[in-house]
Amino acid sequence: MPTRVQAARSLAVALARLAADTRCQDVVVLDVRNLSPVTDFYVIATGTSARQMRTAVEDVEELAASRGYPALSRSGYEGETWMLLDLVDVVVHVFSDAARQFYDLDNLWGDARKVPWREGARKDEG
Repeated sequence: MPTRVQAARSLAVALARLAADTRCQDVVVLDVRNLSPVTDFYVIATGTSARQMRTAVEDVEELAASRGYPALSRSGYEGETWMLLDLVDVVVHVFSDAARQFYDLDNLWGDARKVPWREGARKDEG
């Protein structure tokens, strides 16, 4: 049986793949276990439109729930720039391109390890 951290990592990778499959761009999984007291993994993605972002968040939420990770909360769903899905051990951020550049979570959490999530990805790539 996988540990809680292994299960959360596996979920984050599955959610990153799903986000990419729903046309999100620049999808990154960050391991923030040693940096954040709030969560273990961030999935960060850029959407192409508000509608596409909502679809991605809905799909991610459905997959997470099917794996035993019901959403604790969802924020920004009615907006057009930043949607957040809090799954406790994994937090998913889907940004518009401008919002991602503005908030720059990739740089803010720059000390976090990137988790490879693509099929066949090496450890040093996302």
